[in-house]
Order: sequence, then structure tokens, then C-alpha cells
Amino acid sequence: MKVDTRGAAVRETWLGRAGATRHLGLVAALVLLAIVGLVTKPGNFATASNLVSILSLAATIGVITVGMTFVIIGGGIDLSVGAIMALASVWATTLATQSYGPFVMAVCAILVGTGAGLVNGLLVSYGRLVPFIATLAMLVAARGLAQRMSDRKTQLIQSGNHAVVELSTTRVLGIPLLVYIFALVVVLGWILLNRTTFGRRTYAVGGNPEAARLAGINVRRHTMALYALSGLCCGIAAILIMARTTTGSSTHGDLYELDAIAAVIIGGTLLTGGRGTLVGSILGLLIFTLITNLFILNGLNTSDQLIAKGLIIVVAVLLQRRNLKERAP
Repeated sequence: MKVDTRGAAVRETWLGRAGATRHLGLVAALVLLAIVGLVTKPGNFATASNLVSILSLAATIGVITVGMTFVIIGGGIDLSVGAIMALASVWATTLATQSYGPFVMAVCAILVGTGAGLVNGLLVSYGRLVPFIATLAMLVAARGLAQRMSDRKTQLIQSGNHAVVELSTTRVLGIPLLVYIFALVVVLGWILLNRTTFGRRTYAVGGNPEAARLAGINVRRHTMALYALSGLCCGIAAILIMARTTTGSSTHGDLYELDAIAAVIIGGTLLTGGRGTLVGSILGLLIFTLITNLFILNGLNTSDQLIAKGLIIVVAVLLQRRNLKERAP
């Protein structure tokens, strides 16, 4: 049976009209934040070191955001991404794993992340657990396992595995390699979402799972694949944070899930699924990263930063609801 193209047509119309307008709004917000930085801290904001710091921070959370975008467009949510990243970093930096070299460390992080994501997918798809509950359980379990494996200690990357650290220290055109890895993940994610059958099925499953099933899509298998993809992104993010901090720790990725979800929402992806863009998610991520950077440069309280982010999320959701009501027949 052929896949119903009506969902794709709706998606293209939405992307062409509201999507472009939303992207322009996000770009305008980025410009406004940059102006604020130039006005409040002209000597610190527009420096090469600060811009590299912004990109490096965005890279780690950004890779996770790519996977989160797929999951939310597919009608789910993943609260465990930060804990999975921490678990992958701890597992990859155990002495036993490090003894095999940096390549095995990287593969280990990716396998652990993908495996944890696959468990999430199985619980949601075949265990019929609500995504919120399944991924919340994984958040607690993964963080606990990471603490047990590391004995609540920070594990340093040994001298023989500097190839991992060099992802952060080696620069091309003044930009660390880890930023290029982030850019590559974004490009591949965009192609997968917008130019493949997998992407079209993701929109279909998130928009109307029953219609997608009747159209011949294996909804359970596709949902499982989406969570596995999110776990894969967590594994890659674990490599990046190991490169940045030269450590593996059970505390890595604390509240990263909130930043990733917030970036996706700010970017215009509906929490109910079926609509969204990866470009919007990355723009939302950059907005949140700039806000964090401005708070740090101006010496503002981190509590105020969290309050500001919370208000932004609420406003974004309210705007989504208003736009949906305006488009409703």
C-alpha cells in the first residue's frame, strides 16, 4: 500500500508559510541577543575566544537536539538524553575500555548510547509505556548505573587517548573539530528528515499514527528507530563532552534534556508531533546558548537564567497554541 501523500502536502505547506516566518523571527532574536551582548559587554562578547566557547557549548547540546527533534516530530519525547550521555561517557572512560585506545572508546560511547535509546524505543513501542514514563525511568536508571560504574568519581582520560581530547583542542580555521562534527550531524540529520522516506514517515507517525499504520507504515518499528537515533546522538555527544572536559562523569549532561526540549520547542516543533524543522531547532539552540553566555558574561545569577528560560518556553508554547487556533478551519 502506498503512503498517503496528504500529510506530506500539509507539511510542505506549513514549512513554506509558517516555517519561513518562524525562522526569520528566530534569526531576528539571535541578532537582538547579539546586540545586547555588544552593548553590555563589548570587550568580552565579540571576541574570538567567546565565540568559540559559544559554538563548543552549542555543539554538545546541539547533537542531542538533533535526535530530540526526530523524537518529538515523531510524537514522542525523551527525558533521558542527558543521563544516557553521562552513562556513555563513564562507560567509555573506564580503564578497561581506555586500554583499547581512543577508537574503541568512541565506538563504546556510540554503542552504549544507541543501546539505551533502543531500550527506550522497545519500552514505548512494544511495552506500550507512555514516552514520558519510559524515558523518565531510563533517566533514573542510566544516571544510577553511571554513578555505580564510576563510584561517583570523575574518570580522567589517560595520556594514551589524547586523540579524543584533540577533537576539542585541534582547530581548523580557528574552530575546534568538535564544532565540525556537530555541523556534520546537523547536515546528515537534515537530509534524513527532509530527503528520505524515513523522514516522511517520521512526520506521518507524529501527525497521525493510526493513518500512518493504515498507510502501511510499521509505526512500532519506526518509533523504536527514532529512540535509537536519539540514543546514537547521545553517544556522539558523549564523545564531544569527553573531548571538552577530558573526563567521563555521572554528572555530565545534567538538565541537558530540558535545554534540548526547549530548543526544539523554541524552534517551532509541536509537542504533539507531526510538525517541525531541524533548522528551527538549531536556531532555538543558539538562542538558548547565547542567553546562557550573556548571563555568564554579565555575572548574573544562574537561578535567574533558569527563570528566564522557563518563561521563554511558556511563551513559545502559548504562541504555538495561538498559531494552531488561527490556522484551524
